[in-house]
Amino acid sequence: MNKSVNHRSQYSRPKTPYEEEADEMNMAAQLAKQAAMNVARESAGRTRIVRGEDVLDSGFVHSGEKSDEDAQENTLRPLALKDFQGQKAIKENLSVFINAARDRGDALDHLFLIGPPGLGKTTLAQITANELGADFKVTAAPALDKPKDLAGILSTISPRTVFFIDEIHRLKPAIEEMLYIAMEDFSLDWVIGQGAAARTVRIPIPHFTLVGATTKAGTVSSPLISRFGIIQRLRFYTDEELASIIRRSASILGVSVDEDAGLLMASCSRGTPRVANRVLRRMRDFAQVAGSGRISVDIVKNGLERLGIDSLGLEYYDREILLSIINNFGGGPVGAETLAISIGESIDTLEDYYEPYLIQCGLLQRTPRGRVATEKAYAHLHVEGRKGGDESQGRLF
Repeated sequence: MNKSVNHRSQYSRPKTPYEEEADEMNMAAQLAKQAAMNVARESAGRTRIVRGEDVLDSGFVHSGEKSDEDAQENTLRPLALKDFQGQKAIKENLSVFINAARDRGDALDHLFLIGPPGLGKTTLAQITANELGADFKVTAAPALDKPKDLAGILSTISPRTVFFIDEIHRLKPAIEEMLYIAMEDFSLDWVIGQGAAARTVRIPIPHFTLVGATTKAGTVSSPLISRFGIIQRLRFYTDEELASIIRRSASILGVSVDEDAGLLMASCSRGTPRVANRVLRRMRDFAQVAGSGRISVDIVKNGLERLGIDSLGLEYYDREILLSIINNFGGGPVGAETLAISIGESIDTLEDYYEPYLIQCGLLQRTPRGRVATEKAYAHLHVEGRKGGDESQGRLF
């Protein structure tokens, strides 16, 4: 019994400073060796997709098989710029930058994509890798917990790899600082030891392209934004562009869609391709079970009614927000926290998910005193407008 206790205790004792330094030196040597092997590679080969969830405890990324869920999610994603619908100015500029970098055999300059969720930031990043003929590694900022996670990824990339970080505004400060040097000098600074004995080892890495995506550009630090050579802001899509996306997706899914049915689906898709594809898949289900398999206007109208989606694309909670302001708070103004409690949602969900589209549609105003339902909201919900209502207050944004 005593032997087993002693046996466990010698393995559970804390490491000495010398042992910690030896571990850090071994890690630095391993990173340098891996980086040197990748720098020596002449080309990146075919495009490979490696996801952030493949980051192991050691910080290294290993390629794995894609799950059925991943395959289904990527089915409708275009793989080339010519197949990407909408965002004409962005496509034209990216085409020039990509062709120039490919002709020179250089890595594309770092790319920063800004826009609301579902507009195609991840798709554009993958298309960039495909057009360059480079490897594609993807992760999300919250998945990068420690600097060694980032070091493990960057030390295993091949030349001209496109490294995509989603939600880049959520990077931790220590990782962001390491990324500065990697973006500018294409090297990693690895600290060995502690206190007065600490020293830095600089590890060169291959030239790569960082693609950062964010829905909150205002929360990204200025030093990070300034290191991106290409900055593009995605806008919401028009109904015609969404109808084109729906037709393309329908052809991939093998379902027929009437032209007016496509326009009707586009009009209630909130200007977002992700929503348009989601609506299309649900209408396909309704057409398959309750119809002849072809998506017609009648199928779409019936399906939208059953899903609780109206002509503006408003869903149940969108209408609940407006009705809560009108019925419970006299049309407003009402504070965001009070409104969030009244509908049973968090204030972050209210401000980040629901309010932007309601404001874009002209149904909601943010004023210095709180949220106010507009006359358009009363008309859309078929509610009698309040008498003596004051909508003349200045907007916050």
